[in-house]
Amino acid sequence: MSDEVTTLKKTPLNQLEHELGGKMVDFGGWELPVQFSGILEEHAAVREHVGLFDVSHMGELTVKGPDALALLQRATCNDVSKLENGRAQYNGLLYPTAGFVDDILVYQNASDDFFVVVNASNSDKDYEWLADAAKGMDAEVRNVSADYAQLALQGPEAERLLQPMTDVDLAPMKYYRFGTGKVDGVPAIVSRTGYTGEDGFEIYVAPSEGSRIMRKLLDAGAKPCGLGARDTLRLEAKMALYGNDIDQTTTPLEADLGWIVKVEKGDFFGRDVLQREKAEGPRRKLAGFEMVDRGIARHGYPVVDGSEEIGVVTSGTHSPTLKKAIGLAYLPLGKSAPGNEFMVLIRGKEVRARVVPTPFYKRSR
Repeated sequence: MSDEVTTLKKTPLNQLEHELGGKMVDFGGWELPVQFSGILEEHAAVREHVGLFDVSHMGELTVKGPDALALLQRATCNDVSKLENGRAQYNGLLYPTAGFVDDILVYQNASDDFFVVVNASNSDKDYEWLADAAKGMDAEVRNVSADYAQLALQGPEAERLLQPMTDVDLAPMKYYRFGTGKVDGVPAIVSRTGYTGEDGFEIYVAPSEGSRIMRKLLDAGAKPCGLGARDTLRLEAKMALYGNDIDQTTTPLEADLGWIVKVEKGDFFGRDVLQREKAEGPRRKLAGFEMVDRGIARHGYPVVDGSEEIGVVTSGTHSPTLKKAIGLAYLPLGKSAPGNEFMVLIRGKEVRARVVPTPFYKRSR
């Protein structure tokens, strides 16, 4: 057995996370903390105060040149032309089948200069896909993942905590906007984005500065948080997880992400499939549910109707905020409306669940 198989990638904050007592796990080939003080405590910190996540494993690409916008318009389903400088957008990078290459964030620095944030395990694949799509176009795609450490400061107290450390004016910054400036004296991108359903910021700095800035934010009162709380928080907010809820076999319409599909913008990969799906209605839909009977439905558990498997659970957990078991599942379109009940097979036993409106949790503004 070669060493390469067992060597996990480490973020620039790995040593600090060990010092902080992080319980480290293998997450898609990265050694990352699943928790520090405990998932429930970390979850509550983000919902009520402020928590800090190391998300440096995420990938970053740049797309620059006269055809940068045209390339992104062709490769994604949302309308990138609606962006302005200083704005970010949630988007889907699609195959011609309309399945997801990845779900991404697109930041516009200028009309010919974009910064694209991709999922950790997909950064090489996304880079290759975009670079291939750029052939014959005047646009350069670069994988700059190694140039950034990324921290996510999330929770109602995030702005109060971060503002004294940065010259970026946070108060007027709306959701999905970003600014460039300094955080603790070093160049940074600061965006009002996140994956928790709370207010908060994602901070991009040079890898060499990541640990120092993380320490500063923790000293100022942020609670270190791991992957466990990140998952319960994002699920309560119904934010899709690539590899669980969406992948190359699911379309944005099936994934209940119709709001990022702009067929009217012109041609893009998968557009014809999505137009047809829009007209006919998708065969299945990602729906939120809560357990009626006792049990937690986990990723991969079958949804059954008698002896027939009619769907699959993509994510499931016990919601710390709602104090009940919740999840997401692909269900036939006719069975995906709120109030509909269905059975999940949990370790061979049929357990009752009910479709509910989503998101499960929405912060009060």
